[in-house]
Amino acid sequence: MSPHYMAYHWGLYEVENGMTDRARLTPYRHDPDPSPIGPAALDESVDRARVRRPAVRKSWLAAQRGAQSEALPRGKDRFVEVSWEEAIDLVARELTRVTEKYGSESVFGGSYGWSSAGRFHHAQSQVHRFLNLTGGYVSHVGSYSMGAARALMQYLVAPMDQLMAEHTDWQTLAEHTELFVTFGGVPAKNAQISAGGTVNHRIPGGLRAMQEAGCRFVNVSPVRDDLETGGAFEWWAIRPNTDTALILGIAHTLLVEGRFDADFVESHCVGFRQFQRYLQGELDGEVKSAAWSESITGIREADVVALARDMASHRTMINMAWSLQRAHHGEQPYWALVALAAMLGQIGLPGGGFGVCYGAENLMGSPHRQVRGPRFSQGINRVSAFIPVARITDMLLEPGATFTYQGGEHRYPDIRLIYWAGGNPFHHHQDLNRLVRAWQKPETIIVNEPFWTPLAKMADIVLPATLPSERNDIFFAKREPAVAYMKQARAVVGEARNDYDIFAAIAERMEIAEAFSEGRDADGWVRHLYEEWQVAMTEDGLDVPDFESFIEQGLVEIPDDGKPVIMLEAFRQDPLTYPLATPSGRIEISSETIAGYGLEDCPGYPCWMPPAEWLGAPEAERWPLHMISDQPARRLHSQFDNSPHSLAGKIQGREPVCMHPDDARARGLSDGDVVKLHNARGSCLAGLVVTDGIRPGVVKLSTGAWFDPTSDDTALERHGNPNVLTLDIPTSSFAQGCSAQTCLVEISAWSEPLPDIRAHDPPDGISNR
Repeated sequence: MSPHYMAYHWGLYEVENGMTDRARLTPYRHDPDPSPIGPAALDESVDRARVRRPAVRKSWLAAQRGAQSEALPRGKDRFVEVSWEEAIDLVARELTRVTEKYGSESVFGGSYGWSSAGRFHHAQSQVHRFLNLTGGYVSHVGSYSMGAARALMQYLVAPMDQLMAEHTDWQTLAEHTELFVTFGGVPAKNAQISAGGTVNHRIPGGLRAMQEAGCRFVNVSPVRDDLETGGAFEWWAIRPNTDTALILGIAHTLLVEGRFDADFVESHCVGFRQFQRYLQGELDGEVKSAAWSESITGIREADVVALARDMASHRTMINMAWSLQRAHHGEQPYWALVALAAMLGQIGLPGGGFGVCYGAENLMGSPHRQVRGPRFSQGINRVSAFIPVARITDMLLEPGATFTYQGGEHRYPDIRLIYWAGGNPFHHHQDLNRLVRAWQKPETIIVNEPFWTPLAKMADIVLPATLPSERNDIFFAKREPAVAYMKQARAVVGEARNDYDIFAAIAERMEIAEAFSEGRDADGWVRHLYEEWQVAMTEDGLDVPDFESFIEQGLVEIPDDGKPVIMLEAFRQDPLTYPLATPSGRIEISSETIAGYGLEDCPGYPCWMPPAEWLGAPEAERWPLHMISDQPARRLHSQFDNSPHSLAGKIQGREPVCMHPDDARARGLSDGDVVKLHNARGSCLAGLVVTDGIRPGVVKLSTGAWFDPTSDDTALERHGNPNVLTLDIPTSSFAQGCSAQTCLVEISAWSEPLPDIRAHDPPDGISNR
């Protein structure tokens, strides 16, 4: 019998004892380094936090029924379980009322996040298709992960999606790269995942192969353990948010010592002269020398000069983590990276150039062939209004206010209804106390959600959704070697329905059922998507089995063409025949287009601009610790924070925060203590880990602990969610990305009785049975 498969974004798994109480997941047999997160997702303990029946916020429901009830704010009200019949009626009536009274520009279709690995049961596609048929919705652009880079890189080199899919493969790096300099490491914990899922986890093996081949590694990061090569590497513990200054110091050294590739700059780039004038101090009177760099970054001048010389004399790959552009002026380190790589002149050579970013997802560095995947059409959105994704609080608090995005001026719509399916804004967004205030503004908030997450507890109508293990689907991800049939592995919990069936029922009430379903049920759509893909693969010269054979086999392998992947190789060899999609067709070290926007916080060339909060700012006297909020090792964002694998990494039930021994000693703190992190925006509790693997003056609290504020008004979060502390300002008026990594805090001992953690409990009024 062929194996049955289940997929999450962190891996492909084989199902044992499917559709029984003993169902379990084991890693795909050919995965060299499987993630341990997946098997825990089937643990029965996670069901305690499930949404089992439709539920409605008590005071909102009372108002709908014309009854009297104390009006409590979202997040502090009880919930009442209702029948599916009533829930569907409530949603259909409310959508109709809002769109008829205020128009479709009053509806925000949220759905930001990594909801599901399946190609059909993808919550974002489902909710957007449905809302498009009701008249449209206000959408978002960009992402929290790389809002600044995604907006910027298309002007300088190429769209981020293209660059991500074309990263030089790991084998080529092992064969050719002599020096690998990475800003922000190559965190294997992040590379457990890829959008859509993973088959072969290749990052750890790729790094080990490079180490064994003799490659030298330099990790420029406040944290040591975001790189693991299987051997020794150099750790440069830089001040957070100062990487741009270090890169400029390297570039200046290359310039004044004549070590840059003038021929490549002339033939493949534009705008170098403007950047040169900036490095030399002609634009602002300050020379960007290695000594100047040291005064900002804390990295010694002699080391900067030596590294510049080594980068110029060796085949060098420069890598930059996405975390660097999740900061105030986050466009600048990525722009500086491109400028430095252009000066070295190794872009398009085997093992040279830049990466954005090895380690962010498993995708980068894949040698496998890129093919099209099955796709569920979302239709056409007739509403043109949008927001950059990280500006949701601004939108809710300031309807009608203007904002700029990539040089254009836009206006925030007046949102009356939010429909969210997939994702958790109370994980992704910054300054959560501010978001809670903004979240009270809409008249109605509807969510489809498997668990009683913070988003569900802050909604008015909660519709229970299935998990990937409770439905059939198709696994596909870019540059992975297989496509798999995801066969239902377990019975549905409670009265949960898949998103498609939820929207089909609402569509029927709103008399748009035929347009939404096209006469197919969920399994009919899975078949249809596969058969469309089968035709497309035949046109591309790939022979794949019919649908019945696909179900029987469980997996279709994508043959590898055996060719090395070298990013921008064709452009390097012939920039006239293979121009870039930039305004000039070449790499833009300076951009006339961006300069023409006239933005003070994002001029037309890479430059150093001090962030709003950093260890060199006056605010550091009051808040002397820079907090990094990176991705967690034991979950994907906040997904399955309630699983035993995630819970095993907590300290006294709280997310761990890492601190240097000197900083702990100065505050009288010890390993394992529960401590309070605080600043002017909020406070949270966390469990202390004392380690010398972090720079003094820096602390690290990973994201993803479900938001768990106390019920009073002290603004204390008791579970360890760093986004009660982070700064909710845009990276710049150009990209409007999030600035989560720009955050100063203080930490003190917690001497009061520890408050109970309720993050994974259902809200008042709901039984978890």
